[in-house]
Amino acid sequence: MFTKKYLKTKPVCKVNFKLLKKCIGPAKTVRLIGEFNDWDMNVTPMKKLKNGDFSYMLDLEKEKAYQFRYLIDGKKWVNDESADAYLPSPFPGVENSVIAL
Repeated sequence: MFTKKYLKTKPVCKVNFKLLKKCIGPAKTVRLIGEFNDWDMNVTPMKKLKNGDFSYMLDLEKEKAYQFRYLIDGKKWVNDESADAYLPSPFPGVENSVIAL
């Protein structure tokens, strides 16, 4: 899930991405991978919180939409349950989450 906070002084939106432990089970690392980081699988992992949830804050340009997914422990891809939309990925039968700002 994610929360959006639009800034009045800049053309960006602060987005807090959060992946709940109850949705993914025990995980060591989660990476937020998408168009905003050129689908780089080596991006800095999300911050693991004491309760086992993962969180990551990004400033994204307003009036754009971005496709993304979460990569858990370098093996399992998951979508965001609260995505604004889902679009087909280049891989057959796989969709990407979309956040629209």
